[in-house]
Amino acid sequence: MALTHLSLLAILVPDYEAGIAFFTESLGFDLLEDTDMGGGKRWVRVAPHKTQDGAQTEFLLARAVGDQTQAIGAQGGGRVWLFLRSDDFETDFAAMTAKGVHFEEAPRDEPYGMVAMFRDPFGNRWDLLGPAKS
Repeated sequence: MALTHLSLLAILVPDYEAGIAFFTESLGFDLLEDTDMGGGKRWVRVAPHKTQDGAQTEFLLARAVGDQTQAIGAQGGGRVWLFLRSDDFETDFAAMTAKGVHFEEAPRDEPYGMVAMFRDPFGNRWDLLGPAKS
């Protein structure tokens, strides 16, 4: 087998524009693709900037339709299920706060590093993770 990494994760959003705005403006992700698939569907990929080793996990913004709308913001069952790594925690925390990201707690230092939990505008819970304070 030649499986190498998890490349794409679908996340439900109420509409494409709201998803693109949050990920690109509030989190500073790159908009990698926005392709019209016809019938109101689009293939929209966003991702954080690539790391030096080329690691990058992309999100496919999936516009919820019908019964799927009940799952917006609930894909993690109410738990933190998305973990965003930062090499400069304090700077990124400040920038995200300035852009309106709602952190539900003050940053704390844990054995695995700095962490602060936030909720995106769709209801998903995230942890911003950074290196431990020295």
